[in-house]
Amino acid sequence: MVAFSFVGTAAMAQLEQKDYKKSHEEWDKKLKEELKLSSDQVVKYDALTKEYGDKMSAIAQDASLSKDAQKEKRMALKREKEAKLFEFLTPEQQTTYKELIEKKKKEMEKPADGKY
Repeated sequence: MVAFSFVGTAAMAQLEQKDYKKSHEEWDKKLKEELKLSSDQVVKYDALTKEYGDKMSAIAQDASLSKDAQKEKRMALKREKEAKLFEFLTPEQQTTYKELIEKKKKEMEKPADGKY
């Protein structure tokens, strides 16, 4: 019975990771389309996403950090990444990006059933 619970937990973790990866890929695609990134900007965006994805993974795997410390470090990395992103986005793209982020935040605040 215990073995089944471990297998079930591992399977759920893999599914959550796949869902997260898929939603992250969809978000990247949406951003690139909505911001109308040039080919040069796409290369820079992809490099930035890889760099900060690796940094986020390192934080998540650092067992010496508390959950609060991990969250604090992730938020700092998000701000740092956004600052670097804005270095190569036009002012119009920056405005669109901020609007997309606000929309995403509001969507994430909604309950799963869509009711308040």
